[in-house]
Amino acid sequence: MCYSAEVQEDFRWYVRTFGAKIDIADFVRLYTARMGDKSIRIGKAMDAAFVDPKSADERKVKALIDEFNSSQAAKLELELFKQKKRLADAERTLQTKATKKAQEDRRIATDKIAWSLAKLNDIRRSEIKDKDSRIFPGWYAPVMICEGGERVIKPMRYQCRPAGKPAFYDTKYPGTYNARRDNLEGFWKNQFGHTHGLMVVHTFYENVSLHKMQQRELAPGEKEQNVVLQFKPRPRHDMLVACLWSHWHGKAEEADLFSFAAITDEPPSEIAAAGHDRCIIPIRPENVDAWLNPDPGRIGDLYAILDDRDRPYYEHAMAA
Repeated sequence: MCYSAEVQEDFRWYVRTFGAKIDIADFVRLYTARMGDKSIRIGKAMDAAFVDPKSADERKVKALIDEFNSSQAAKLELELFKQKKRLADAERTLQTKATKKAQEDRRIATDKIAWSLAKLNDIRRSEIKDKDSRIFPGWYAPVMICEGGERVIKPMRYQCRPAGKPAFYDTKYPGTYNARRDNLEGFWKNQFGHTHGLMVVHTFYENVSLHKMQQRELAPGEKEQNVVLQFKPRPRHDMLVACLWSHWHGKAEEADLFSFAAITDEPPSEIAAAGHDRCIIPIRPENVDAWLNPDPGRIGDLYAILDDRDRPYYEHAMAA
């Protein structure tokens, strides 16, 4: 399963590359909702696309980002003050008596101070790093779909909640950020052949068992150990990853939700050799329009697109 990926988050890139248009109203709604919903996770790279706003709606998003960052910084500064006091109190106690509580307070306060300072630095820095484009399940990313014959970019959550299903599906089926190819006409039947999208991925990450990566059996008494591998396509290029999406309509106080899942299949030999059993499916550029405009009466053609995939060689390394 593709549990994490670095994705293209600059909507202007999609406009230049694909002639797509941005659904700016959905971006405004998302950033507005984030002000009151802590569960909404948006990467710094998506925020960076609004640093130089070109329209009134883009300026609204920029103002919401600035307000959100200011509120987050204020909370972190308050936590820093609290932990610095905790550290000072612990150190004063330790000057006279080495109590277990004071030692633990010093350790915890030191760790929390370092974490808070790192988060503050992330908020305040202007340069964008690779990690700023990395998404995880539950995070939002730009997804290209087709509406009214036009390519459109919408921000969607990376974990699909199918329309008509209850909100608790998010916890009942936590793996719905990926859609297995062998279940497209099962669990995903209302999306496959109907609502297709594309996520642009630079590189992706997978959880792998250490012994599987080393192509060996567990030793007697050895506990299974997890490692994270980063996979990069060779030659380097942006991968157009096949996705399914859904527009979930909320009831009463529940907000509407746009969400998506990346389709996965059996892995190529180099990923299997690294110890992982699934892989995302990047489609070829010439199949973009056919994928984004599916005909549910021609399911075979859609499988043919998935079969006629982009097939780079995936290099892997332990993730930093």
